[in-house]
Amino acid sequence: MNFESFDLTGRVAVVTGGAGVLGGAMADALAESGAKVAILGRTKARAEQKAAALRARGADAMPITADVVDENALRTARQELLGAWGRVDILINAAGGNVARSRTDNVPPFGMPIDAFDEVVRLNLHGSIIPSLVFGEAMAERKRGCIVNVSSMAAQMAMSGVLGYSVAKAGIDTFTKWMAVDLARRFGDGMRVNAIAPGFFITEQNRNVLVREDGSYTDRSKTVLGKTPMGRFGKPEEITGAIRWLCSDAASFVTGAVIPIDGGFSSFSGV
Repeated sequence: MNFESFDLTGRVAVVTGGAGVLGGAMADALAESGAKVAILGRTKARAEQKAAALRARGADAMPITADVVDENALRTARQELLGAWGRVDILINAAGGNVARSRTDNVPPFGMPIDAFDEVVRLNLHGSIIPSLVFGEAMAERKRGCIVNVSSMAAQMAMSGVLGYSVAKAGIDTFTKWMAVDLARRFGDGMRVNAIAPGFFITEQNRNVLVREDGSYTDRSKTVLGKTPMGRFGKPEEITGAIRWLCSDAASFVTGAVIPIDGGFSSFSGV
């Protein structure tokens, strides 16, 4: 294996949630590795802004507007992508996040609104399954493609306050393994499905839970950092090495894997 194994020149990638903090870092990494990158998001202006930023750096990028839980909108987006670039090689399912009304940090879970639970599960589980089925179908026609889902530490151990999010991310782990097996057996070794499981990164969705208005860390942050051997939060760019690897030929025999990127959080008992 040599450095060229990581090259993505000529490949077409779709990044859902590609205008966000972590999704944006993944989009940057794919573009830097030579891929054409489609930024898929619900908000046209944000998707266009991110695509324009990539183009300003010399990348080939385009915005696509669709909700990740709207199958018809995603099929329209797929046709737009295929019409422009003729293929899809990579799908990164980076759209997701918690729903404030579903949190139960300071109260028992019995009063959690069920519609809020449904909303967070639909966003984080269905919001990866549906794009995978829509764009994965186009990959399967060529018997070649790579899907990367985004799991979480919340999938692996009980984490207070985030029942719906935890259930959804545990589903992502199972979905990743199931799809990896099914697609490889049906379409061959050119079809791969993996996931990354980030530890704690400060993003738009969790900033108010982890950081006070004055910039100091909340008690929850201090608990997280106390269980993270590296003693700090992750930086968005620290996700990108795994993304480059999983999407490239360097990972050609890797499928069904869930890769932790967590500063050691999942390895430490806390003792």
